[in-house]
Parts: sequence; C-alpha cells; structure tokens
Amino acid sequence: MAMIFPGMDPYLEDPFLFQGLHHAFVVYLSDHLQPILGQRYIAAIEVREFSEGPQRLLDSGLFVKRSRPIEVGEHAVATADADDPVVVRVESLEIHESYVEILDRKSGQRVVTVIELVSPTNKAPGPGRDSYVTKQREVLASQSHLVEIDLLRGGQHVLAVPEWAARNQLPYDYLVSVNRARDRREEFDVYAKRLEDRLPRIRIPLADDDPNVVLDLQAVLTHAYDMGRYGERLRYDQPCQPALSAEHTSWAQQQIAAAQSSSA
Repeated sequence: MAMIFPGMDPYLEDPFLFQGLHHAFVVYLSDHLQPILGQRYIAAIEVREFSEGPQRLLDSGLFVKRSRPIEVGEHAVATADADDPVVVRVESLEIHESYVEILDRKSGQRVVTVIELVSPTNKAPGPGRDSYVTKQREVLASQSHLVEIDLLRGGQHVLAVPEWAARNQLPYDYLVSVNRARDRREEFDVYAKRLEDRLPRIRIPLADDDPNVVLDLQAVLTHAYDMGRYGERLRYDQPCQPALSAEHTSWAQQQIAAAQSSSA
C-alpha cells in the first residue's frame, strides 16, 4: 500500500516501530545524498552507542536480611523483620543510533556536516538524551554544520534551536533545523511542518563556497515506508500512538478511509 498521508505518517511514531524506521531512514538518506554530493564528498553512516538501564543489580534469587535489635544505652529495642524481597538482575541494554556525516575528501575527510534524525530516546530524560546532547554540543563547538530532523510529536524538545524561537515562527508538529558553522551559531534555518504538510526539501550546507545541495525528506521517508512495507504492517484500525488531537483524528480517519477505498 502506498503512503496514506501526504507527509509524515503519525502511526510510524510508535516507539516500537520508530527504532527500525530510524535506521532505514538514515540509510536511505545517505543513499539519496550520495549522487548529488559529487566526487568531493562522502555521505558516511556513523553510529552512536549508549546504555539504557542499570549497569548491574544483585544476583537473581532470594536475598534475605533480618533486622537485629538496636542497642540504645543498656536497653535493646527490637525491630520487626521486613518482608523478604525477590531481587532480580536487569542487564544494561546497549542502544545503537545511526546518523550521517558528510566528509570532505579534499581536506582529508574532515566532517563538514552532521545530519541527525531524532529518536524517542533522545526526547526523554535519560542516557539517550544525554548522549544526543553531548554529540550536539561537540558539533556546535566544531567547524561542522548541524542538521537535525525531528519527526516525533511526543517527548521533550531536544533540537539546538530553542523551542520558543521555532514556535514563534508558526505552529508545527514536525521540525527540521539547520545550523551553519560559517554563520553565527545563533542563527538557524527552520523548517516547521504540520501533520497535513508534505515534508520539506531542505538545503544541506557543504564546505567552502560550494553551493548547498537539496535533500528531499519526503522522498527519503516514502522510500523507507515502501521498502519496510509499513503499509502492510501498521494497524490503522487501532488508536495512533502518540494520540492525535480530535481534529487530527478526524482528518487521519478520512485519509485512511480514502486510501483503503482506492486500494479495494
């Protein structure tokens, strides 16, 4: 089934689905970039790793500890025994998040531009957000351009452009930000889109005075959607997660009904 929605499919935002989509999107983004970059540049996929969850807890099995009387002066005060817990081991989960670096062959493969697709773990408190913000700060302190793509309505704002500055331009559901190393770091190219909108064609900055290349994010998403056969996997008969507003729920149901009618 072809994509039902004109832009981002909100049903793809489910955290359990987005992890697979994230990797595919980054791969196809690199594939779309490479032919238009020319011989000077390489679109390389890199991976950031971090751990989710506690490093190590006590061994599995019973761990019983009985309280003993506490001596207070010459008197002993008896305390009640606590209930016996069952202690379980929870191993750390290693998370791998991919992103794209554009390398300049002319300058010994210097990183010219970093392109990030934000994940659900980046927008929630914890190691995923900490890892993302650390990388973000490294790029902003370097001579590399930073492109950030947020196709998630839920979670806390994490892009380098402040949320208040982006929302001052126009309301949005999805946000793309481009921060150029050659300009003042305080300036951002912002692409703000509603659920009803097609995803934007964005300008990707390169080295020196080379002109920007144009990356069609809708084409990348459509490719990932088709190759992942999400049209056959998504449960459009179930509530969308994260939930849609009442207005968007009605609009989404109309889109789904029209697509299913045309494919019947």
